[in-house]
Amino acid sequence: MQMPSAPLVAAATGAGARVSRRPNLSLLADRCTTLRALARVHAAMLVSGRLAEDTFAASRLLAAYAALSPDPAAAALALLASLPITPNSFMLNTTLRALASSPDPAAAFPFFSRLRATGALAPGRHTFPFLLKAAAHLPLVLPVAEQLHALAFRHGVHLDAYVANGLVRAYSVAGHLGDARRVFDEVPERNTNLYTTVVSACVQNGRHEDAMAAFDEMVREGFEPGGAALSSVLSACARSASGGLEMGRRVHDLMLARGGAEGAILGTALVDMYAKNGAIREAMAVFEGMTERRVPATWNALISGLAHHGRSKLALDVFRRMQKEGVQPNAATLVGALSACCHAELLEEARRLFRSMEKDFGITPGIQHYGCMVYLLGRAGLLSEAEEMIRGMKCEADTVIWGALLTACRNHGDIEIAERTVVEMLKLDPSNHGVYVVLSNLYAEAGRWQEVDKLRKVMKGARLSKIPGASTVGGSPQQREPSPTEKVLV
Repeated sequence: MQMPSAPLVAAATGAGARVSRRPNLSLLADRCTTLRALARVHAAMLVSGRLAEDTFAASRLLAAYAALSPDPAAAALALLASLPITPNSFMLNTTLRALASSPDPAAAFPFFSRLRATGALAPGRHTFPFLLKAAAHLPLVLPVAEQLHALAFRHGVHLDAYVANGLVRAYSVAGHLGDARRVFDEVPERNTNLYTTVVSACVQNGRHEDAMAAFDEMVREGFEPGGAALSSVLSACARSASGGLEMGRRVHDLMLARGGAEGAILGTALVDMYAKNGAIREAMAVFEGMTERRVPATWNALISGLAHHGRSKLALDVFRRMQKEGVQPNAATLVGALSACCHAELLEEARRLFRSMEKDFGITPGIQHYGCMVYLLGRAGLLSEAEEMIRGMKCEADTVIWGALLTACRNHGDIEIAERTVVEMLKLDPSNHGVYVVLSNLYAEAGRWQEVDKLRKVMKGARLSKIPGASTVGGSPQQREPSPTEKVLV
């Protein structure tokens, strides 16, 4: 049997040793680092007749093409169609994996349907994780996840930790955290990956206390949390309504006990957690101790945290230091710096920062940047300038930014601009009852009772009334829409 030459081995592995045993030819595919080298291994397999008789060699070749090709799905399907042997389950699952990881993950499902219809593949514990990964990227996740769950149950693999991991992720992406948790609770033998997915799922669905509880259980059960679990739970600690700082400190202690220095991701997560919880000294200590802080996210976490807790001068000092150390600010950085100006009512500093966005940093202002400026201009009573800024925005205005201007009009008694603002808000949200209330109060304070009566008739005709405890500017009584400054400081 013809064997690959020494140059072929060197091309694939970088080594000069000759392949002397037959099994090594199939293993060469795994060791290839370029498509060119893999093509030479493929050619050697064809010439030697290896692909016609060895499913292991074909499987390794297929896996290598899926890993190295710019279009793994096309490469896998093309090779699968050209094989002179019947594909085994490993080869078919490898193709499913390539399709699920492609830019069009939905392509995995017609391929899987054909396999089922022909009986070519009995789906097992290695099949469902790839299908569930594809399902998590579909526009409508839930129906597909439920069907795959039922199919996994039928094949007796729904309690497998890796299948359950895919189910938890798919259900959580669909926003059905209860279903995800039920899957997790039923699994008898859990692993680190499954716990990590549950923690992440809770965070992504805003269930921060549940995320902390799941992480706590994970550690108690003796599982070693990796970087993904640590960053997820620290995010939960940063946003938890209660107990976040205490839990965050425990997580930090766990990281220190393991002896690992904080990299950029975990270091940033720690800074964010401490800063959002108001532990500024600890946030600064972690920040100063980081050896990697060349990414804007690290600085943004500290700047926004300082701004949120009223440490505006320090936040702006950190912003200036960031530039001195050669780290380029991004849009989020400028939101944090402008938020600091909002808290300290530093209008002129905010003007300078706003003007510098495009000129110095090449950043086009977004709705949050404009929101900060409108808030500051409104506080200063510069309502005409605030209105002009909204109308000249490069992005579409929303009810929040118009609501900030309406609040400023109420505070300064400017009826004329308030009337125009109400018109704009009603265009965006015709059912917003709060704007009528604000405008009616302004008319009443100015003694314009005819306008008050007209508005009351409009409200009565539309069956609108002020709901006790509701925002008078916008949003529902159950969840008030934050003002622009609140929105950027959360």
